[in-house]
Amino acid sequence: MAIETINPHTEELVKSFNTLSNEKVVGIIDNVHTEYLEWKKTSFDRRKNLMLNAAQVLRNEKQKYAEILTLEMGKPITQAIAEVEKCAWVCEYYAENAESILSNEIIKTDASESYVQFDPIGIVLAVMPWNFPFWQVFRFAAPALMAGNAGILKHASNVPMSALAIEEIFKKAGFPNNIFRTLLVKSSQVEKIIENPKVKACTLTGSEYAGSMVASKSGKMLKKSVMELGGSDPFIIFNDADLELAASTAVTARLLNNGQSCIAAKRFIVVKEIYNEFEKLFVDKMEKVIVGNPMDGKTGLGPIAREDLLLELHEQVAKSVEKGAKLLTGGKRIDCKGFYYPATILTNVKKGMPAYDEELFGPVASVIKVEDEAEAIRVANDTEFGLGASLWTNDLAKAKRIAQEIESGSVFVNGMVKSDPRLPFGGVKLSGFGRELSHYGIKEFVNIKTVWVK
Repeated sequence: MAIETINPHTEELVKSFNTLSNEKVVGIIDNVHTEYLEWKKTSFDRRKNLMLNAAQVLRNEKQKYAEILTLEMGKPITQAIAEVEKCAWVCEYYAENAESILSNEIIKTDASESYVQFDPIGIVLAVMPWNFPFWQVFRFAAPALMAGNAGILKHASNVPMSALAIEEIFKKAGFPNNIFRTLLVKSSQVEKIIENPKVKACTLTGSEYAGSMVASKSGKMLKKSVMELGGSDPFIIFNDADLELAASTAVTARLLNNGQSCIAAKRFIVVKEIYNEFEKLFVDKMEKVIVGNPMDGKTGLGPIAREDLLLELHEQVAKSVEKGAKLLTGGKRIDCKGFYYPATILTNVKKGMPAYDEELFGPVASVIKVEDEAEAIRVANDTEFGLGASLWTNDLAKAKRIAQEIESGSVFVNGMVKSDPRLPFGGVKLSGFGRELSHYGIKEFVNIKTVWVK
């Protein structure tokens, strides 16, 4: 696949980019490694000031960068601006907290002095997806650089302008020119990059297939990796929930980023007592969402990022309907220029259908009726994924008890699943391993070193 920007709203080619040769990639990695040898010696104060500069660059030019996101992958401009602002937040979080998180941990032993220190390990390769072109990168880069590591980025091939803009932001902030570099390379070149002895670790956000390939190669090379992969998050609604709030949040949780989010709510599991009422509210609210030009501030649902993804999504919907699922709204490509698919709701969804078994990466919701709490938990866990989940009930004791039984990396009660720099983020099962964000995330790519003195 060529490295090019195609506007999903107009289907027009915006710009093409030449890929780097393997020889040029090796040269860049050599330069990054040389820079790292000096960078790892810098003080936390120095890193902090530069990271705060990066946050300021993001805030000062948020409109410019947001427009790049919207142009390349079609997210509504208001959401793109929010993404840029969130990147500034994660920069500020690690700027303010990295030193305390990575301070020596004193442990009493038979030594005169014993402690754990957290040293940088070197170059971290990030293989990142197109759906949150800035956020996915900054949530790796901010902690990695604050820990004293260097970063190289292999971004998705349909967001090269975003990839280059991120490198530009770090340079504008005053970081050394080679401490964070973007590599415009094909997926087939990633294996050689992982093999490079100067690359010490790898983080990937993407599909389980991509994750398995990169994790396999990293494992073969005995290099640490963190994988944040797909999700089919359950959104469980009990009969004592605030239905109006649940239905409104359900729409946002399913359609945010045009439905293209690993942690989007995808399976709406509703107990039978309130099923009909919720279904009516859900359909009504989904149909009121404004579909259109993502550069328009009033738009709530923009285009799918690429046509092949749109066609794959529609095939999953069509196969589910063939197997007995019922369309309540949507379900057919919108007849207009651009890769548009409507807000879609499927009901009568059962095991064996793509809408039940697979991740639907787009604005399609699967609604599943269950008898009781026990069945709700069973259905929620009846998936190969385990990224996030949300529970809707006014009985908080019940919610906390059920949260212990849900197989996922996070459970949100009376709120939609979201990432937060202060909280660990990641999944279980086919949703990956390792954690990003919080103090857990920054410690994924450090040498946790024991020092014993007597």
